[in-house]
Amino acid sequence: MSTTTVTPAPKTSGDEIPWNKHQHQHLTPGDWVTSIIIYGLIALAVIAVLYPLWFVVIASFSNPNKVAAGDVFLLPKGVTFVGYAKVFANARIWRGYLNTIIYSVVGTAVNLAVTIPCAFALSRKEFKPRRVILFLFTVTMFIAGGLIPNYLLYKQLGLLNSMWVFILPGAVSVYNVIVARSFFETSIPEELFEAAQLDGESYLGYFFRIVIPLSSAILAVIGLYYFVGHWNDFMTGLIFITDDEKQPLQVVLQQLLLVAQGTATNVDAAAQQQAADQIKFGIIIVSTLPLMVIYPFLQKYFNKGVMLGAVKG
Repeated sequence: MSTTTVTPAPKTSGDEIPWNKHQHQHLTPGDWVTSIIIYGLIALAVIAVLYPLWFVVIASFSNPNKVAAGDVFLLPKGVTFVGYAKVFANARIWRGYLNTIIYSVVGTAVNLAVTIPCAFALSRKEFKPRRVILFLFTVTMFIAGGLIPNYLLYKQLGLLNSMWVFILPGAVSVYNVIVARSFFETSIPEELFEAAQLDGESYLGYFFRIVIPLSSAILAVIGLYYFVGHWNDFMTGLIFITDDEKQPLQVVLQQLLLVAQGTATNVDAAAQQQAADQIKFGIIIVSTLPLMVIYPFLQKYFNKGVMLGAVKG
């Protein structure tokens, strides 16, 4: 004699209808209208963000005459790589690329080496001066010395025309310290520290053997913030670097664009402006391509790290 087991229906309260994935859920006309409006707004937002980027890409290797005439809309027309040829023909481009890569990689490493231990120390409740130090950090975020005092300070320290002018003045970002501190407080269980103490671990051992391996997501997020900041740093190179051999990529590209626009004459001003516009589009692609290549590999850590520490519990 066989017996059958009947699975009890899920309990519901009031007029709540249990969800059944095998049963089609009927949408009311109001639900359809709401969904259409929501998806329409999302589509418009995506188009508003992606189309300018797509236009820059296709305009960078389209015929400048067709771009100026407005014929280039969705696909490139009159494909030409003259703009890229003029950009990469300049040896200063490659030197600027190398300088920016060095500044960004070394700067990010120094930033993480300072920010993460600082945030960890400020997250420890037994560290009594942490509130005072955090207050002083926050004050400096809103009150700065200004351009002239900073220039005089960097000159006295011998930082002008050196790699360290990109790294040391911004070695610690108050925002990133606060984010990492919140992560350590909310996402690293205190029981791990107690267990580490029972095993005879010191603070340094606990930090390097337990905390750091569990913090890959927040390290990726903060590292990406720092890397993008160094890569896009234009004002530092423009003001504090006068040696052409040490200029970052952004300053080199800006000078190249100014030269392309400034060589126009009254006779061929229109043609020269079109060529300068194509060089400008090529410069945008050249300067943003490394970040677009790096971001997909860090996206999963970026999405996870942004949420970690943002919500308690």
